[in-house]
Parts: sequence; C-alpha cells; structure tokens
Amino acid sequence: MIEQKTRAARLYFGVFCFVLYFVAAAASFNGYYDKWHFSEAKVAGEDTRFNFENVVDGTAMRPVAYRVLLPTVANWVDAAVPKSFQGWLYHYQDFQKIDALFASPTAENPVYFFRYLILFLETLLFALLAVYAMRWVCLALGFGPATALFAPVIVILLVPFIECNGGYYYDYPELAFVSLAVLVALRFEWWWIVPVAVLGTWNKESFLLFMPALYPFLRQRASRLAAAMRVGVLCVFCAIAYLPVRLRFAHNPADASVVPGLDQLTYFLHPHEFFFDTEMTYGLLLWKASTILPMVLLVWTVWRVWRRLPHMIKRHAQIAAAINFPLYVLFCAPGELRNLSMLYVVLLVVLATNLEEWSGIATTRMPASAN
Repeated sequence: MIEQKTRAARLYFGVFCFVLYFVAAAASFNGYYDKWHFSEAKVAGEDTRFNFENVVDGTAMRPVAYRVLLPTVANWVDAAVPKSFQGWLYHYQDFQKIDALFASPTAENPVYFFRYLILFLETLLFALLAVYAMRWVCLALGFGPATALFAPVIVILLVPFIECNGGYYYDYPELAFVSLAVLVALRFEWWWIVPVAVLGTWNKESFLLFMPALYPFLRQRASRLAAAMRVGVLCVFCAIAYLPVRLRFAHNPADASVVPGLDQLTYFLHPHEFFFDTEMTYGLLLWKASTILPMVLLVWTVWRVWRRLPHMIKRHAQIAAAINFPLYVLFCAPGELRNLSMLYVVLLVVLATNLEEWSGIATTRMPASAN
C-alpha cells in the first residue's frame, strides 16, 4: 500500500512538474517571441541582416549565419516530410489560425510556412528542455526539492528580460546546453560532455569558450592536469564542430564577429539609456534589464549569498566572468545582457541559494569542492 502511494505521489509530481515547466517555458518563449520573433519582416524585431528567410536559406549575415543547429534541423525535417503533407497542413490551417499562432506574414508564405513551424516548435522545446536541465543541475548540487523545482522557473521567466536590445532563436538552446554541460560534468563521466559540446557549438560558436568554465566541476573527480587536459579535449571537439560551419559560411556578408568599438562605453556613459531606457516585455513597458535599477538588484542578489556558495561554483563564476565580460565589452552590442550567457548557471545557483535562505533552510547539501 505504501509503495503504491509512493508511486502515485511520484506520478502526480511528475505530471505537476511537467505542467508547471511547460507553462513557464511557454510563457517565456511567448515573451521572447512577442519582442523579437525570428527577425522576419513586418513584425517586432525585424532585421534584414538575418531574418528568418535568410537564416533557413543560408544567406544570413555573419556571425548569425554560423548558428545553424535549429535552422539545419528545420531544413532536414522540411526535406524529409512529403510536400503533399506540408501542402495539406498549410491549406488546412486557414490564415486566421496561422496569424493567431504565429502573428507573422512570413508564416503565411507557403514556401516558409512549414520550416517556420518547425523552428517555432524547436525553440519552444529547447525552452522546456532548459528548465528541466536547470532543475537537474540544482538537484546535482544538492538543493532541496522545492528549490530545485522553482529556481529554474524564475530563470526561464527572466530570459525575455535578459533579451533586452536583442533576442534570437538560439538563446534557449544555449541556456539548455550550458546547463546540460554543467550537469554532465557534475554527475557523469566527462566524455559524455562531448556530444553536448558539439551540439552547443553547432548552435552558437562561442560555446567553445564556455569549456574552460567547466574546469572546477571536472576537478572534483580528477587531478589538476587531468581536468585541464579534459577541458582541452572538449575545446578540440568544439573546434572540429565549428570549422566546417565556419568554412561553409565564409563567403556570407559581414564579418565573422562584430566589434562595436566605443559603443559599449558610450552606452554606459549615456544617462538616459543607462538609467531610464525602457522596453516592452510580457506586454508591459518596463525598464530594460541593462539599466541601473535591475543591475543594482542583481548585484544585491549575488552579494547576499556569495559567501555561501561552494568553492567550485565561485571558481566557475570567476572563470566564466573572466572569459565572458571581455567578450561582451569587445564584441557585443551595448546592453545585450543575453551575451553574458556563460553566467546562466551562476544566476541559477545564486537564485536557488537565496530561495533556500528565504525558505529557512540553513544549508544547502552541495558536494564539497576538491582540495
């Protein structure tokens, strides 16, 4: 009887968790989609440099042209599914339904309708995967069940705010792959990171630079030399995944990386933008996450629990910040906080630690760091 009740409780919790996470992922995705869509014409987020049509046709400007995981899968599915079925699906959906689902003229184009649908679903599914991956990271770090349940929900709902000044279809896969890489480094043998590293690099080339931030986790079960060598091997696999993509799109317009020059400095020295700039998120006109008040709240959130974080999380944060902040200043558009994505797991752990402190749990049960 007790065993049956336990199974029933687990089943209920699994269903409850899925519903909660699906709703949170869908809300987050909708917040992103309303702001940025897929950069196609005549919608919010329109950008002719790398709109949906250019992305799936392989003619987008660099460096977005290199972020091919989701567009490639969409093209594969498009090639595999019979055109007769695609045509039936397109005509079955009258334009009113298409417009209600996508709110995009591009989706009404029969040439792009099916691929638009696939990319739409891919992005949503990666948002859902990201929430689960973050939960698994929290559990691997020893957080309680309630904290592990709700901390990922907070992070995923914050993503549309983090996507200030820009948001793209590869942001949710990046969050998922960053979380999965940390999870595998914590729970499994290091070589299982290889497929995550390859797919993560295929999604966004900068994932290669995230590999050194895994060193503190790999160090838990290996010597300094062995952990460093494993990081090196992972970087090699990332480079192998990136090289064919780099060569394939070498002749696409624009440069392989964007150097905004003094734009970052100008942004932070401009009082109106840094203090008062606003943006529509979740249908509300709110301060951008890159303005002073949200930044103060973020610093306060980190400062409250920094001393309580395990040594390996602190080391991970320091390595990730040492890599990510210079890249952000040198190569990213002003105020695009989404480009600080190497710190996603740090944000997750900081929020989870604050949740446990608020709920009255004295200590987190995280694995001890290596000496």
